[in-house]
Amino acid sequence: MASKTPDLALYHLVIARGNYPRSECGRAISLYSAKSEKDSSAEHLTLEADYQRPGRLKDAQDKYVLSDAQLAKVKAGLAEAAVGSWEIGTRIQALLEFDAPSYSVYTPAGNTLPFPKQVPTDVQLSIEPVFAIARDVVRKRNASNNNTKGPQQLMKDGSAADPVSIGVGVLLAGWTGQSTKDGLDYFGAATDQLEFLWTDIPRTWDGAFSHRMEMVQLRNDYLSMVPPFLVYYATSSTLDPRLGTCGNTSCWAMGLLGSLQMTQGTGPLARNAWVAAGALRVLATIKYSSYADSFINEQADLVRWTKEIHAAMYRRLDETGIFKNYVTNDPEVPISSSSFYDAASTALLASTVYRLSVLEGECESIQYAERSRKALFAPHSKHITEEGWLKPVVNPYNYRLEGSKSAEGQAFVLMLHAAWRDWVEKGSPGT
Repeated sequence: MASKTPDLALYHLVIARGNYPRSECGRAISLYSAKSEKDSSAEHLTLEADYQRPGRLKDAQDKYVLSDAQLAKVKAGLAEAAVGSWEIGTRIQALLEFDAPSYSVYTPAGNTLPFPKQVPTDVQLSIEPVFAIARDVVRKRNASNNNTKGPQQLMKDGSAADPVSIGVGVLLAGWTGQSTKDGLDYFGAATDQLEFLWTDIPRTWDGAFSHRMEMVQLRNDYLSMVPPFLVYYATSSTLDPRLGTCGNTSCWAMGLLGSLQMTQGTGPLARNAWVAAGALRVLATIKYSSYADSFINEQADLVRWTKEIHAAMYRRLDETGIFKNYVTNDPEVPISSSSFYDAASTALLASTVYRLSVLEGECESIQYAERSRKALFAPHSKHITEEGWLKPVVNPYNYRLEGSKSAEGQAFVLMLHAAWRDWVEKGSPGT
């Protein structure tokens, strides 16, 4: 439990609102409206138990499904490549969705949160890698932060947001009693991270939290790193779940304010996918919690914003089923000769379509997600190498360049498979 409750006036500012006057934004790297008030179509873009039951899932095992051997290689690549704090946090989320779905906010046991404190015997082995990650992070966090006491990041980082993505795994370890096994204070570590947000993070003039530590800068991927942790923390504490939802947001900002060149993270396409993924994790957490009836409007907003992203993005999906790393306001206008296909962000965005379809019972973009999934997972697909690496991907440390190996790309493959699997298990809503 945090000793410092955030000011109520800041709840709707936790996520960067899209109503900053351009004259007050400083250096705006990009700012795109997800939907114009004068045009109902999305015009501008911004640069998230028993699964062996016979029947629908078995029938769906068509040729567009990765084999167990392929998925094992993908997961091994993820374990190898996940080094950065946001990669570790993304790995935690992928493992929960893929290996321990009853402890994922999308498919909680009994469709209710919080999760069972006693981990069922048949889940213990599959969820142990998540606990192992949390254990390693909490054990090393004080040394990582120069033996700091009190508010501190879970992992020292120049990003104010990325280490927060590890928080759900840390909270889950504490909730399920891992402290009694190893003596580590998981709840204390999560609370220190929460208080660090309130006390040490730079903010804009009206209170929005910066994504970076060295200067005020707002970025889309913040929405996938921080709000899911805040809402998950809130559902098991006295904090208000609104601290993880959006205020009046009509546009998404890839990067606002500050002079830092954006060399960490993925390209503009990925910003859309990160936003959608973060919004849906917040939605699912509230939907399955005791707060669901108290936040009907907020849930509707999250659904609407995610649908706007889907509508805007899938208008620009070409015949390959794979998005390029950049998108334009006009789908007929090419970006530049340096643009390339981005299978990683394509996978993450498609996973959010399946998730929304299950959460809402329908989704207009399901046909496009299916097109992308089949392109990525086709037999002998050029997008999954013999070693299990997803191709092509953005360099996770310089989004302007094509990369070779991407931890988040590996995670997104697992997320896409898990989202599709859960969608099939629910009867393929939306088709």
